[in-house]
Amino acid sequence: MLPMPAGGRAPAPLPLTMRAVLILSFLLAATLSQKMFSGDQVLRIKAKDEKQLQLLRDLEDSEDLKVDFWHAPARPSLPVDMRVPFSNLKSVKNYLNSSGISYTIMIEDVQVLLDEERKGMTASRRLERSTSSFRYNSYHTLEEFSTGNKTRPAIWIDTGIHAREWITQATGVWTAMKIATDYGEEPVLTDVLNHMDIFLEVVTNPDGFAYTHSMNRLWRKNRAINPNSTCKGVDPNRNWRSGFGGAGSSNNPCSETYHGPFPHSEPEVASIANFIQKHKHFKVLISIHSYSQMLLYPYGYRKEPTHDNEELDNLARDAVEALSQVHGTEYVYGRTISTIYVANGITIDWAYEHDVKYSFTFELRDTGIYGFLLPASQIIPTAEETWPAILTIMKHARDNPY
Repeated sequence: MLPMPAGGRAPAPLPLTMRAVLILSFLLAATLSQKMFSGDQVLRIKAKDEKQLQLLRDLEDSEDLKVDFWHAPARPSLPVDMRVPFSNLKSVKNYLNSSGISYTIMIEDVQVLLDEERKGMTASRRLERSTSSFRYNSYHTLEEFSTGNKTRPAIWIDTGIHAREWITQATGVWTAMKIATDYGEEPVLTDVLNHMDIFLEVVTNPDGFAYTHSMNRLWRKNRAINPNSTCKGVDPNRNWRSGFGGAGSSNNPCSETYHGPFPHSEPEVASIANFIQKHKHFKVLISIHSYSQMLLYPYGYRKEPTHDNEELDNLARDAVEALSQVHGTEYVYGRTISTIYVANGITIDWAYEHDVKYSFTFELRDTGIYGFLLPASQIIPTAEETWPAILTIMKHARDNPY
């Protein structure tokens, strides 16, 4: 409240134009607290050979260009997607052209998609406040977001270990609703829950997820402070003990795949590992990521197949088939190392090596139109098609105890 001036008279109201300027300034301040990506483009590249892949990897090592790989260079058969800041577009494109590397523009202006996403979230919040209902077809902040029997077989599902993959947390929320509403109604789920417990962690990387809403929508890691570095964050899905520190991760704290100072250094990882090990009865682990439309199983860090490779491959095939029957979405499936890339220190490899046989990673929609910026209109279709695949895996675990 403004103080009353001498004489007891209230101050005159601000002129309309002045009030408009103040409101505009407030809105600009709120907007500017978020990192802006105006003019940034996402380029899609299909490298011809290993030589071109190495040239692309050299871009990642150039801190001046600040290239953000959404799909890192892996093998010539897989596309490379990278966000390039507007200020460095000319330099990066010149580098690609001079190296004979062809590219297409996957996203013309990243900020345009971010603005549309934010507009939809604002409208959704208004509707939720007016109707007192939760909207599953909208993204939500951290603020808007089981107990089990320790002797029963258990299923672990996590979403959002990479902060910017918002479709995963949204799918996790919808999945929780589906489990709660279908129990007692849908026979397969009901029987699974009568014999097994489901533990669902929707926000596996809470500080990173909060940061994507408050400051940088495209942040991937957690927000850990790294000694002797100005760069923050560790990639929790490179911090697991299995294959820790190998190819597919980085020892550079500024890298998106920085593995951290030692295995399980991050509380997000250590808490899950400790819980699973103390419980001792987990049979399924499903870690949900985006994007690529893939269903992956171990290993990511070893070339040799697991002892259960044939069973896991058949189960992945059945799950992908169940998924495709909902909306016709096509998924690729297989071992991580041969299907997408070498990845050391990942969740499912550690889980498999700790007797969780049915360990899978989902890479949800899409295959490179929107990438991490999947429109909210695709939340429910994505969750709907993912659910029968998850149910297929859970049913198989119920029917094949070990």
